[in-house]
Amino acid sequence: MAMGKALADWVDARLPVSEAMRKHMTEYYAPKNFNFWYYFGIFSLVVLINQLVTGIWLTMFYSPTDAFASVEYIMRDVQYGWLLRYMHAVGASAFFAVIYLHMFRGLLYGSYKPPRELVWVFGMMIYLVLMAEGFLGYVLPWGNMSYWGAQVIISLAEAIPFQVIPFVSAERATELGEALTTWVRGDYLLSEATVNKFFALHVVALPLVLILLVVLHILALHEVGSNNPDGVEIKKNKDENGVPKDGIPFHPYYTVKDFAGVVVFLMVFAAVLFYFPTGGGYMIEPPNWQPANPMVTPDHIAPVWYYGPFYAMLRAIDFNFILEAKSLGLIVMGGAIAVLFVVPWLDRHPVKSIRYKGWVSKVALGIFAVSFVILGFFGTEPADKEFLAISYGDWSKLFTFLYFFYLLFVLPFGHRFEQSKPVPDRVTTGGGH
Repeated sequence: MAMGKALADWVDARLPVSEAMRKHMTEYYAPKNFNFWYYFGIFSLVVLINQLVTGIWLTMFYSPTDAFASVEYIMRDVQYGWLLRYMHAVGASAFFAVIYLHMFRGLLYGSYKPPRELVWVFGMMIYLVLMAEGFLGYVLPWGNMSYWGAQVIISLAEAIPFQVIPFVSAERATELGEALTTWVRGDYLLSEATVNKFFALHVVALPLVLILLVVLHILALHEVGSNNPDGVEIKKNKDENGVPKDGIPFHPYYTVKDFAGVVVFLMVFAAVLFYFPTGGGYMIEPPNWQPANPMVTPDHIAPVWYYGPFYAMLRAIDFNFILEAKSLGLIVMGGAIAVLFVVPWLDRHPVKSIRYKGWVSKVALGIFAVSFVILGFFGTEPADKEFLAISYGDWSKLFTFLYFFYLLFVLPFGHRFEQSKPVPDRVTTGGGH
């Protein structure tokens, strides 16, 4: 015991482990009214660890020079290779599921409002890197859907409207788009060079960026403190020792509580992993069990479900207005992600939490969430399918409008059309405790 303490003291004198533990765990006071929605942050860390560990193991057997065959080798010949591959594939969907719910909680309780703007921006940067990471990983199996999905997404580089830049002609804009597309592919056509480039980015470059952003996200959060379902700043009410009256140490209280939640989450994850690993074609598409074939196009080229909302927005723009439809669609799709970065500055509501906002904000947020889910479904289905004699593509126009209407109109101006409830000075017990 004495030797262990001596070793700990020796390490602490050179690396402040105990100090970091105190600052970020035992003496980090979190609001005592966290509820169900606050599990998804820790779930995302669990899934991140799963992705990193299973990804390392998969790279031991994957070969970008013979991509499809190496994935089949992992699935059929590597001991428990099928389990590693499914853990990684299901983990990708789980990652986006918990991230979307984590982001929704931020919108629900105004977790992006001052002083947490930077926490939200780092979170959005994590989301953007995850989207890139997910796309690169989607291509690596080099099945037929991977091939054609990459063909569609990479070709969007040709639709970038470079002609809006002063002194760039339409002809020069086309040349720039083609050059950028070739650069992204690493070749004039999708080839082994593309897979090699995407493999390097997927397993080395982006994971390093992702880990850095996660660290910055957590550090920024612990600097300003966590929000809560009431939107009350617990640092404003402290006792004589400087401890927030409505706060409790993150460790051991929330570490124990989160551990119980993680166990339940892993049970659900295992159920999907062992009984529903392909997600009915939403997580691993049937064409991806066939090798990439530039001569055979899948009946329906669709993204994985977590890209569905933005792909639906891209397809919804099927008309020309100043720019061509493809360029407009790209702007709308990119704008749908970019606008999320400025949500802290768009929201002018004097109240943080949805609990104390009026009915306009509550109904609008519900419509926004439903619109996003419906767009996700439409994005994975053929655009010409119909509901009530209206095509999914036309329905997507409506829900794209509702998506932007909430962010660009309701957040800045919605508070003018409603009566908010008074916000308490202290946190309440309505958060599930």
